[in-house]
Amino acid sequence: MQFVRLKCSVDPNQVNDRIKYHPEILELQINENDFVNPENLHLTIAKLKQLGIKIYLHHPCTYKNKKLDILSSDREMTSYYQWSCACLSDLCKQENVYCVLHAHYSKSESSFLKGRSATLKMRARIEKTIQTYGDCFLWENTTSGLFSFANPYLFSEIIQPLHLPMCFDVSHAFISLGGSNKQLHHLVNLVDTYVHYVHVVDSAGTHHDALPLGKGKIDWRSLKPFLIKKDFIFEIGLKDWLDCKPMIESVNYFLSIS
Repeated sequence: MQFVRLKCSVDPNQVNDRIKYHPEILELQINENDFVNPENLHLTIAKLKQLGIKIYLHHPCTYKNKKLDILSSDREMTSYYQWSCACLSDLCKQENVYCVLHAHYSKSESSFLKGRSATLKMRARIEKTIQTYGDCFLWENTTSGLFSFANPYLFSEIIQPLHLPMCFDVSHAFISLGGSNKQLHHLVNLVDTYVHYVHVVDSAGTHHDALPLGKGKIDWRSLKPFLIKKDFIFEIGLKDWLDCKPMIESVNYFLSIS
C-alpha cells in the first residue's frame, strides 16, 4: 500500500510490528540507552535496508528525563546534546541517512524565550552545530518558543539565512499558529524549499495531542499537494507502542483524500 510511512523505536518488538505493514519509510526514535550498544543500531538499520525500507533517525528527546535544549543553561545537558549529535552524525554518515533534531522542546528553557536577540543566539548555536557535524540533521519545529513558528523571527533570522534543512511537523506548526489553517497554508508555501521531510499528524490546535488524521482540525486536503512531494511519516501518538494501527488508519485517511 502506498504511503505506509511509520515510526518506532529500535525495540525489536516495535520494529516487527511496523514491518508487517511493509512500510516505505520508517523513522527510528533513538533514546539515550541506545548509545550503550551502537552495534544494535547498525544491525537494525541493515535489517530494514535489506527489506527496501528508507530510514530516518530521530535524536533523543530527553537526557536524564529532562527535555533537550540547545541553549540549556545546564552544562551537562548541553554537553550531552553535542556528544549525542556527534554520535548520530557519525552514524548518519556511515549509513547514509538523515537524523531529525530538535533545537529544543516545549517546556524547555528556549520555549519560554522570545525576541530577536535570543533568536540570534540560537542561530549561532545551530550554525556551530552544522559546521561541526555536517548537514545530516533535519531541524524540527516545536509548538512554542524560539524554534516554533510562534516566534516571528524564526524564518527570517534562522531558517532563511542558514538555508536550514527542516523536518516540518505539521501539528506543531498548527499549534504554534493558534490552530489557524489559513496561516498554516501560508506557512507551508513560505518554508516549502527548506522542508526535506515532514511529520504528518493531526491536532485540535491548542496543545500537543498527536491525533490520527481526521480526528483534529487540520485541513489535510489543502496540504496534500505539498505533502506528496516530500518524504514524510505518520507520527501518531499511540496508546500501545507495539500496535501501530492508528498510524495505518491515518494512511487510509490520507489515501481517501481527493
